[in-house]
Amino acid sequence: MPDLKIGSGEWVVVCDGGKALILENAGDARFPHLRTREAYEQKHPATHELGSDVPGRAFASVGNTRSAVEQTDWHRQSERDFLKALASRLDTAVTTGEVDSLIMAAPPRALGIIRQAYSPHVRQAIRAELEKDYVKLPVSEIETHLCGRDRKR
Repeated sequence: MPDLKIGSGEWVVVCDGGKALILENAGDARFPHLRTREAYEQKHPATHELGSDVPGRAFASVGNTRSAVEQTDWHRQSERDFLKALASRLDTAVTTGEVDSLIMAAPPRALGIIRQAYSPHVRQAIRAELEKDYVKLPVSEIETHLCGRDRKR
């Protein structure tokens, strides 16, 4: 369990491929108090609603060989688009001075996708990355997981 010191005003971004919470520490490093600053959620429609075509076929330029073309994974594409939009929002926040440093928490796959979309500014602002899936937890539990202690003072 991480034991992070979250500075006053620092953001903690907790996300997966369809939901994101931007939390801000309204307390200080010793007694953090995370509060929800922004929340985003993208509903992923069923695959048959996203793309209904059958996989295509490719023909070899020589001979009669044919092979199937892999079908687009529309859910993954939707997740990628969502995480790219989140990375863009974080870039705006960092470049306009809305926030100076960030802590990211996401499942490994989502973290891998959003890393590719980080701008150089966001990359510099990230103080820690955690491969954890906290997005479905209440904010108080996220705080407990991150800070490694109970919130009782």
